[in-house]
Order: sequence, then structure tokens, then C-alpha cells
Amino acid sequence: MAAQRLLIDVHTHVYLPRYAAFLRSRASVPRIFTRTSPEGRQEERLLILDDEPSSGRPIGAQYWDRDEKLKFMDRHAIDVSVVSSANPWLDFLPAPTAHKLAGELNADLETYCSTGPSLASLSGVKRLYGFGLLPLVPEATTESLVSTIEQITQLPHLKGVIMGSRGLGKGLDDDALEPVWAAIEKAGLVVFLHPHYGVDKNAWGEKENGHVLPLALGFPFETTIATTRLILAGVLDRYPNLHLLLAHSGGALPQLSSRLASCIDHDPVVASRLAHDARYYLGRLYFDAVAYGAEELGFVSDAIGRAGKYAQAGSSAAASASSGADGAAQRRAGSPRMLFGTDHPFFPPLSETEKWKSVVENLEAIDGVWGWTEAEKDAVRGGNAFKLFNLG
Repeated sequence: MAAQRLLIDVHTHVYLPRYAAFLRSRASVPRIFTRTSPEGRQEERLLILDDEPSSGRPIGAQYWDRDEKLKFMDRHAIDVSVVSSANPWLDFLPAPTAHKLAGELNADLETYCSTGPSLASLSGVKRLYGFGLLPLVPEATTESLVSTIEQITQLPHLKGVIMGSRGLGKGLDDDALEPVWAAIEKAGLVVFLHPHYGVDKNAWGEKENGHVLPLALGFPFETTIATTRLILAGVLDRYPNLHLLLAHSGGALPQLSSRLASCIDHDPVVASRLAHDARYYLGRLYFDAVAYGAEELGFVSDAIGRAGKYAQAGSSAAASASSGADGAAQRRAGSPRMLFGTDHPFFPPLSETEKWKSVVENLEAIDGVWGWTEAEKDAVRGGNAFKLFNLG
């Protein structure tokens, strides 16, 4: 099988056994606890946020067992998964504990991947790769962070790092993170930017809506704000070879990028700060294709595809006027920055089915994007990830 025809999942999570055991040992959030279900059965539940709806969620072997991950992959014809530890990572720990646990979990994830099966259809390619963890907590030292990056670069099956939005407690635009960005760029690692905290829970009101509002809106808004702060801080100007992969198709950033550009142009504090128009930076980012709809993916691809027309700061909307009759060329230009994902083991079906609806919908969405050729759809399914993570 050619690399261009692989199905590669870049958004798939695990709670490694060491991490799950650590959460079981805790009496406060985040933690895994056991309770009696309404049906009278003993069940484990995962609670990762204070006041989380529905007392958290049920959790089982699919969250930590590699065989369960591989069964899921086989069921959905996924060839390769780039696995990341699921939130809340190490955010809640004191710096020394976070540093020690990061090193242990990175080594565990390397073993998880390296001792797993190889891809039968393509010599030298494993079925599992991973994103490492950094001890990004308040009081973490630069030495601790850089040494962990160096550890990850020595683990051949770890291809990047997963990162939340809080950094060292002040967000990702914190000047204290400059050595981290420099080290990550130098190492050629991919940063998978993933939300955890959402937005102020009071925005959701008093009606019980389960996890719908925090997951559907809170997570993407968190990603939107974190990425915008990175852009405004000039991080992408200073580190032009930094590879950032945004979860959930970049949240609302593609939709709001022109409004962002206009607000920058009209604000004396930031109007002359950046080297490029805000819309230009979307072409510097990567986006998972976890949007569940063809129209949404097409819009994101359009926003990426026009980015090169906004290299000049202060550009106007006319810069992106389509040179083709149907705009397909611009949409196609955005597709190399988009990559298939599933968000496994989250979003399981509510009833027993052969395949998970969340996975089927994401594949149907890729297949249904108007303007993408079959070759471009194949690239979004796997070829783009194969290239980005240098799997060959």
C-alpha cells in the first residue's frame, strides 16, 4: 500500500496504565473512582474537571489497553495512529512530580509504540507512534522543559508533544516559553495543541445539557483563544519552522480570522506588531479534520488556501478574490494542512454498533468536500500525516 493511501489517525488518545493508576490514587479532581451504577454494577468513572456534568464519564480498558486501541483501528481500517496522552496531562501537579512523571510516561509511550505491530503493507512503518508530554506547570524550570524535549527526541517513535493552553500558568504567549518554542522548532517536533479547560462554566447556564456545551463549544473556543494569543505574541514570526497542529479543526479561528485581522489593523497597540496579516498565519498551521461535516472542512481548507495572499500586513479582503471561476484552486491549496482524526476513545456510540458514528462521519466529511480531488482526499486521510511526521 502506498503511503498516499494509508488511513492515519492523528487525534487519538490514551491514559497510559501508569497515569491511570496515578489518577486512581487521587482523592480530588482529576481522578478515577469507582461507584455503583444506577443498574447496580460497580463501574469506574473519570472525573477531569471540577463540577463536571454527569459525575464524569464511564471509563474502561479502551482508555489504556493497547490491544483495545488496535482492535478499534482494525474495526475502522485505520493503518497508523499517532497517540497522545489525554487531558489534563500533568497540569495539576507540582513541578518536581510533573517532571518525573513526564519522563516516565514518555518512556512508557515509546514502549507502547515500539513493541506494537508493524504495518504489513509498508516496510519499516509501525502502526503506533506518539506525542510526548512536557512538564508544563507553574514553577517548572527551563532546564526541566528543555531536557524533556531532548528526551523525546531520543525516543524514535515519539514524533511530537501534546500541549494544553495554559503553558506555565500564564498561557502560551508567556515569554518564559521562548526557550521551549526554540527547542521544539530545532528538534523538528510537532506540537499538538489540545484544549482542556474550555471557557467560563457560567456561560452554560443552569439547564442540564450533559457534556454538549463544554465539548461542542468550550473546547474549540479555548483552542481559538490560545492560538490567537500565539499569533498576537509573534511566536509564529520568531519560529517560522514551528509545526503546530490544532485540535478540532482549529475551533472558530478560520471563521473569525478576517475579523481578527480587522481588529488588529484598527488597534494601535498591535497594529504594527506582526510581520503579516493575521490571515496569513492560518497557512502556517496544521488542522485535524475532526469537524464532522464536509462543509466545515471545506471552509477551513478555503481559509488555509487563501493564506498566502495575505503575506503583507494590513491586507484587505480583496486580496483573496478567487482567480478561478469556482474557487476550487484555493480550496485545494488548503488541503495539505489537514489531517484525519477520530478523538478515540471519546465519543463512543450510545448503543452497540459495528463502527463508531464519530469516525464514520469524519471519513464521510472528507469524502464529501467539494473541490478536493481524490488524491487530495487520500492525502487528508493519511498522506499529509505520513509526510508531517516523517513516517517513511
